[in-house]
Amino acid sequence: MWWKILLIVLILILIGWPATMAILSATSRQPENLGVHEGRLAPCPNTPNCVSSQAGDDAHRMASIPFDGDADEAMARLKAVLATQPRTTIIRADGDYLHAECASLLFRFVDDVEFWVDRVAKVIHFRSASRAGRSDLGVNRKRMEEIRKAFDSLPLARPG
Repeated sequence: MWWKILLIVLILILIGWPATMAILSATSRQPENLGVHEGRLAPCPNTPNCVSSQAGDDAHRMASIPFDGDADEAMARLKAVLATQPRTTIIRADGDYLHAECASLLFRFVDDVEFWVDRVAKVIHFRSASRAGRSDLGVNRKRMEEIRKAFDSLPLARPG
């Protein structure tokens, strides 16, 4: 008899989990603190689902993306890289700032990915954070490593 109760509980969990994930994904909203404020992107929250080149702690920090040449050309290269990323949409690109949304494959969880081209330091600062949940299983860190690698592999535009 106890196994029937266990079976019912497992079935309810299996049915309820996808519905809960879908609701969580559908109700998540874009944070209000996005953008560059006094030369800084928003800090990461105290959850493991965010990485930033401007983070003050090792758990969230990643190195910024250095670039050679012109800052406008670096932004163009960055846009070209993002165009190749699956389920990624550029939401806003104003001057030296870019905000994109990346959706997960299964439940369409949205991560906000921001970039700021620092013309003086010749680096691209970034922040990639999940809107919902606590853990992202390293997805944001992996994404930024892939974007950095793709950015570095694109050739610089040379005047013709």
